[in-house]
Amino acid sequence: MYRIFILFFAGFLLNSCVQNQTPQVQIIADEFIFNEAPFKQCHASTLVETLDGEILAAWFGGEYERHPEVSIYTSRLTQNAWSVPEKVADGQTAIDSISYPTWNPVLFKNAENKLLLFYKEGPSPSTWWGMLKVSGDTGKTWSEAKRLPDGILGPVKNKPIQLGSGVIVSPSSVESEGGEVWKSHIELSYDQGYTSERIAIPSADTVKVIQPSLLQLKDGSLKALMRSDQNYLMESTSNDNGKTWSEAVTSKVLNPNSGVDAVTLEDGTFLLVYNPTEAGADWADGRNKLNLAYSADGDNWEDVLVLKNATEGEFSYPAIIQDAQGFVHISYTHNRNKIRYVKLRVER
Repeated sequence: MYRIFILFFAGFLLNSCVQNQTPQVQIIADEFIFNEAPFKQCHASTLVETLDGEILAAWFGGEYERHPEVSIYTSRLTQNAWSVPEKVADGQTAIDSISYPTWNPVLFKNAENKLLLFYKEGPSPSTWWGMLKVSGDTGKTWSEAKRLPDGILGPVKNKPIQLGSGVIVSPSSVESEGGEVWKSHIELSYDQGYTSERIAIPSADTVKVIQPSLLQLKDGSLKALMRSDQNYLMESTSNDNGKTWSEAVTSKVLNPNSGVDAVTLEDGTFLLVYNPTEAGADWADGRNKLNLAYSADGDNWEDVLVLKNATEGEFSYPAIIQDAQGFVHISYTHNRNKIRYVKLRVER
C-alpha cells in the first residue's frame, strides 16, 4: 500500500510539474484567410473544427460595420488552402424588403455533430437580436435562418462549451443604447443549442462587462473572462455548471476594452489571446498589439507568443480553438480588411 501511495504521489507531482511548465509554441502556419473579397471591411471571426477534421471560419463583412448590407461569410481550410469566401447569411427581410446589418458570428459543433451558426442581426448592438442557422453537412449548406426568442442572443462573440452532462453553456452579453450599460450573461441549453435559458453574471453598475470567454477549470468549475472598461479583464466563476455565477471581479490580465478569446486545452491548461495594453482615448487604442498567454490554473497568465506588435493598426477580436490532433488554431481581425489565421503546435 505504501509503495502504491508513493507511485501515485510521484505521478501526481510529475503531472503537476508538466502542467506548470511553460509550453513551447511553434508556428505551423501564419497567413490571411483571403487576399481578395467582395467586401471592404471585415471583423469578428470565429473558428470550428468540422466532423471531417477541416477548419471552418466565419466573420462579418461589408462596406463598413453597421452598413445594412453587412453579411456573414465563411471559408473552409482544405488541403492547406482556404476556399473563396462564401456569403451564408444576411439581414435581408422578405416581408418589408429592409436590409439589416449582421454581426459577430459564432460557430459551434454540438454533440450531435450538427454545426450551429449563431449571429446577430439589427441596426446596432443595443437593438440587435439573435439568429441561428444549422448545418448537417459540416457547413456546406445551411438551414433557413431562425430568429431566437426575445432576450436570447446566443453566444455574442465567443464559442460555447458543452459539458459532460450535455448542457451547452453559451457566453453572451447586452449593450444599452449609447453604451451606458454593458452586462454579461450566460445562456444554458439542454437540447443541443436549439433553445436556451438566460442566467445573469452579476456585476457592479459602475463597471462594463461584455463578451465572455469560458474556461473549464480542473475542479469542474467554470470561469468567464470578460472584456471590460477597467483596463483589465474581469472574471466570474460558477460552481454549479453555469446555473449561478459569482459577482465579476478584476482579473490579472490587461485589457484595453477589446474582445478576447480563450480555450481549455486537452491537458486541462489554458490559452488566451488578448491585446496586452491599456485603453486609450480612442476605441481602437491598444489594439495594435496581440499576444498569446498560457495559464496552468486559469488565474495566473504568462505570455508565450507575440502575434502582433505594431506601432499602429488594429489586430483584434481573436478566436481560438484546439483540434482533435492537438493543434491550436487562431484567427483575428487584421486592420478591418482581412482575417489572419495562425496554426500552432503547443508542447511541453
